[in-house]
Parts: sequence; structure tokens; C-alpha cells
Amino acid sequence: MNIARVYQDRSMTLLALATLAVAGAVLWAAYLLLDPTPPRTVVMTTGPDGSAYHEFARRYGEILARDGIELRLRPSNGSGDNLDRLRDPQSGAHVGFVLGGATSEQESPQLASLGTLFYEPVWLFYRGFEPGARGEGLLGRRISMGLEGSGTRAMGAKLLALNGISENAVQLLSLSPQEAGQALREGRIDVAVLSSPWETAIVQQLIASEKVEVLSFPRADAYVALLPYLTRLVLPEGVGDMATNRPPSDVLLVSPKASLVVRKDLHPAVQYLLLEAATQVHSGPGIFRKAGQFPGAESVDLPLSAPARQYYKSGSPLLQRYLPFWMAVLVVQGLVILIPFFAVVYPVLRVAPLLYDWRVRGRIYKLYGELKFLDAELDRRAPAESVEDLIAQLDGLDARAHHIKVPMFWSHFLYTLRQHIWLVRERLERRQAELRNRQHRDKGAAE
Repeated sequence: MNIARVYQDRSMTLLALATLAVAGAVLWAAYLLLDPTPPRTVVMTTGPDGSAYHEFARRYGEILARDGIELRLRPSNGSGDNLDRLRDPQSGAHVGFVLGGATSEQESPQLASLGTLFYEPVWLFYRGFEPGARGEGLLGRRISMGLEGSGTRAMGAKLLALNGISENAVQLLSLSPQEAGQALREGRIDVAVLSSPWETAIVQQLIASEKVEVLSFPRADAYVALLPYLTRLVLPEGVGDMATNRPPSDVLLVSPKASLVVRKDLHPAVQYLLLEAATQVHSGPGIFRKAGQFPGAESVDLPLSAPARQYYKSGSPLLQRYLPFWMAVLVVQGLVILIPFFAVVYPVLRVAPLLYDWRVRGRIYKLYGELKFLDAELDRRAPAESVEDLIAQLDGLDARAHHIKVPMFWSHFLYTLRQHIWLVRERLERRQAELRNRQHRDKGAAE
């Protein structure tokens, strides 16, 4: 088949143009709907400057920078602020640390979790008095319970409420962890409530201080039963300072877990990078965790995102494991666009020649139908009937066949049609000649 000649036919050209238009529309729709390009800048809402949240985020930024992603850090008052920013699409925040028990899927349908990262024990440090098993000694005390909008403030309020202590029954102060620790050591406040990882410098300083005591939660199991997102932990005797045996005995603690929370519309490739960063930062052993325990495939408050479920099941996508990040993205972009492209265009290319063949044959077969009608009409008419009208119809049919343009590949069908037209014309002309001869004989006989 001569492809060049086929496409010289106007109908085939129009069909080819229509196919290209469909292909272009599919490519454009795939680009718009699937949005395959990851952002080069991601905003992370962290915590107060100097906090564990901020330090972890800084390390994330160093890891993501290796793949050309800028992680912009926005300090906040803590988990509560982070949650508010992530809920607000106008805030620009894409990812942040959120303390367990802060929200739910119903309250934050636009958010998803990338898993749990570390324990944030509730530390109640005090000096100069005995809090009591049920916190009765806290009444009227000067207590720092974190900044407004922090996870510490929300968690402390829940624990006070469980013990029947109203926030109005204490002198509540809003200090950062560093400010609270310094004020407690100087005796300017009575209690500092912190919800921070063990690795936080101020926590370790207060544990080792002989001027400060840390409260043990003898009813830790009850807190865990009432607030299932909490975990019972044990701080071993002497772990803060072996020489001075600080703390002087084992300390029972209750602890929520911090989760890495993202907006659901954050590009999957970036979510995989964040999970890889979280693994590098949090997977090592620690005082309360075993190696590899974090990040964990736990949906404490929010469901895991689809990339997170895939990551915990089989790791990062194959291309991101073996190719540089942006090269892997480029390959995925091509696949994302080309798969729907070929899913639509390939069947069109398969069907288009058949449709064209049907259209060309249809024009010829239509004339065959008319030719068959003329031939049948000739057989039906008596020898004495005129066939002038049939000859006129055949002339019109022959003219139409003469002006049909078909590609070279289908020209034999047209030539066969014109041969058959010639055969029918011969029959008509014989019938017409016989009729004239009969009329001539009848006229001679009459004379």
C-alpha cells in the first residue's frame, strides 16, 4: 500500500487531522488533570525556634535539598498552630508535625498522615512542693503549660481535666520550653509542663538538675485506657545522670506520638521524599524506641496517604530508588501522559483505516445498489416497453462513478464497477435496438 497516496485523499487527510486533534486533547487533559510536576518549594510548619520540631525540620530540609527541593521552614507555637495552618489552604503550608489526639479524619478531611515519628512524653517538672498522686498539690501553683496553640497546652489541659482541675484553679503561664525550664530552675514558677522528645536539650537538663523533680504517673495505665492515643513509657533510674543518679527512681510517663501530616494534594513524589527523610532522621534507636520502629505505619488521628501506604509496604517507587529524583519525575511524567495517549490514540489508529475502507467501499457499494436496481428493472419490463429512462439513469450513475476519487489501493473496486456499468449499458442498448427494430417492422407492415 502506498501510504503517501492514501493520505492524498481529502477524507483520509481529514481523518488524520481528527486523530491528531484527539491525541492533542488527550495529552492536554492528562497534563491538566494529573498535574505531573512536583513543586520545587515545599513549606513546612514546624514549632518554636530551638524546639525539637524545628530541629527535625531543619534536618529534613538538608535531605530534600539534595534532590533539588527547597523546604521552607515556618516557625509556629507548636502542634496546634501547625494543624490550623495545614487546614487552611490559604496559609501555604504543605506539611507539619502534629501531636497525637489533636484532630480526626472528620475534623480534617483535607489532611493525611505519613506515619508516626517519635514519642513526645508529657513531662511535669516541679520544685519546692509535692504535686500529689491526683495533682491536688497543683492548685494555685504557677504553671507553664506551653504556648497558646501548642500541643503541650492542649495535652496539659486534658490531663488536668481528667483529674478534676480547672485551668482557673492554677496560675497558667504561656512560656516556651526554654523559657519555662529557665524560670523553673530560677524558682520563678512552680511547674513546667513540657511535651517534648527525650532528645530535647531542656528536657535532659531538667532531668539532670538536682533542684527539679519529674513527676511519675502512677496511674499511667488509666490515662492510656482513657486516651488511647497515649502510650505508657518508663524513664529508667539514673538515665539523666548516672553519677548523681538522676532521676533517683524509675519514672512512669504517658506519651502521645508525633505524626508527619500533609495536605492530601501534596505531590506524591514529594511525599516519598519526606518519608525517606523521616526514615533517615527517626529510624535510629533511642531511649524509648527500637531501631526501625519509626517512622511507623500508624494512623493515630488521620488515615495514611496513598504514597505512605505504598512506602510502608514496598518502599519508594522503583524509579526514585535507582534514578536521580528529577530524572525519575521526568520518566513518570512521560508515562503519565503517554499511557492515556496510547490508550486513546492506538485504538483510533487501528480503527481509522477500517472506517476509511468502509467509507470508500460504501460510496462504491451505493452505486452498485443503484446499478442492481436498474438491472432488475430491465428484467421486469416487457420487450415492448421503452428503456430510455433507464438509460438516462445509467448515464447519471456512470457520471457519478467517473467523478468518484479513491486512493490507488481501492481503484480496482471502481474499475470493476465501471465494467459492470458497461455490461448493463450493453443490455439496455440491445433492448433499445430491438425495440426500435420492432417498431420499424411494425411500421413497415402497416404501410
